[in-house]
Amino acid sequence: MTQDAAPRSGIHAILYGPYGLRAGWRILGFALMAMGAAVVLTSMAAALRLPMGVNGGFAIGLVSALVAGWAMLALVDRRPPGALGFALEPAAVRDSAAGLGIGAALLGGAVVVLAVASMARWVADEGTVPEYVAALATSFGFFAVAAAAEEAVFRGYAFQALVQGTGVWPATLASSALFAYAHGGNANVTPLALANIFLAGVMLAVAYLRTRSLWFATAVHLGWNWTMASLLDFPVSGFVLDVPLYTARETGPDWMTGGPFGPEAGLAATLSIVLGTAWMWRTRRLGESTRMRELRPLVDDRLGVRG
Repeated sequence: MTQDAAPRSGIHAILYGPYGLRAGWRILGFALMAMGAAVVLTSMAAALRLPMGVNGGFAIGLVSALVAGWAMLALVDRRPPGALGFALEPAAVRDSAAGLGIGAALLGGAVVVLAVASMARWVADEGTVPEYVAALATSFGFFAVAAAAEEAVFRGYAFQALVQGTGVWPATLASSALFAYAHGGNANVTPLALANIFLAGVMLAVAYLRTRSLWFATAVHLGWNWTMASLLDFPVSGFVLDVPLYTARETGPDWMTGGPFGPEAGLAATLSIVLGTAWMWRTRRLGESTRMRELRPLVDDRLGVRG
């Protein structure tokens, strides 16, 4: 009887930890569910002959990550879907508005540095005001889906389970490294660009951890990208979007401006990201809403409530 108990105890220790099924097994389950959902959705889109493109891929990634995350929360963790971070609560509007403003301000601050140093300027381009407004609206929708998809993948269930299982910094460093790796094939990418994307991953992880809100993290991400590509007409992670009426011109060294990859590959962005991360980590203006505490996000098990 003693001999039989030892193997069972060993298997139990491999499978379970202080918070139930260990994070590694739950992340594996999430990944398999997400990949399965992506295959099904891609097949359905092909059967219906729906146009895909880049935004279609982001949309499938978003839905797949959400479905898998919600399923894992319900089946394994016994928590409601809102615990993932996209809860339908009044604070979602506040978090989204604040995140948009903060993301735009951080990117804008980096570009102001370039403009004051005469390393960036804008010249007139073809187009009309209605075309400009339409371009801003269309690009906002595109970057919103892309930002939500990346947050659901990199700061969603897998990240939250890893925080619960290993702690903040191991999970943040691992997810940020994967975030940078995912951008490694982008056009005109440089080592500094990847370093900055890694730092941006840390910043977005802090944005989630301080609020437990993926609305907030997504909005920070969206505010940064949309301001860079649409309002200021710079490349964003190597992706070029042509905005009517004016065109950005970088006139400084690539190590400062980012060159053809965009400001994210320059030291001005490095400074903005580091300062933004430090502010978000220390400020008392960010915190978990009462509703989110009631939903019991996975990270609360490890970190407690920080308001």
